[in-house]
Amino acid sequence: MSAELMDRWRSLAGPEAEGLGRDLIGRYGEPHRRYHTADHLEAMLAHIDTLAGSAADPDLVRLAAWFHDAVYDPCRSDNEERSARLAERMLPEVGLPAGAVATVARLVRLTATHDPAPGDADGAVLCDADLAILAAPPEIYAAYAAAVRQEYSFVPDDAFREGRAAVLRALLDLPAIFKIADLEESARANIHAELERL
Repeated sequence: MSAELMDRWRSLAGPEAEGLGRDLIGRYGEPHRRYHTADHLEAMLAHIDTLAGSAADPDLVRLAAWFHDAVYDPCRSDNEERSARLAERMLPEVGLPAGAVATVARLVRLTATHDPAPGDADGAVLCDADLAILAAPPEIYAAYAAAVRQEYSFVPDDAFREGRAAVLRALLDLPAIFKIADLEESARANIHAELERL
């Protein structure tokens, strides 16, 4: 278990929520994960720190990051919804007010589309942080794409290519992949290159 991640959780949620933090970190360490791991969570939190000045409530965005992939089963298409429901069940138990819980759950659900409404500063920060890998240097992006393929190793190549291409094209169809971060050009270049490889 990452001591650094646990420290981040304690500073965010308080010592009374330590059990929940350990549970969440354990989820990101599940053996079927190759990309949606604690490393992804740590990278997201670092991006949120960078973009925090653009958020209305950076700590609720951080909580949403912790929960956004808490439930991750590549065989299912409702992971974001299930992760949001987990947040709705667990966060009241550590004393988070109902309005804050609702905001966290809304943000988690938003990671299904990565298309926050205009003016949704917290949604923009969370989505930009989640998608930042798309603008990574080509070799890191290639490792990310390979890790995603490993998570879907049970899917035949033709079906995976079709599904992955649909996901990538949906991102390209967004008016802007990033709402705040200046990463658009690199991300679109990486996505086009992956589409060509598929």
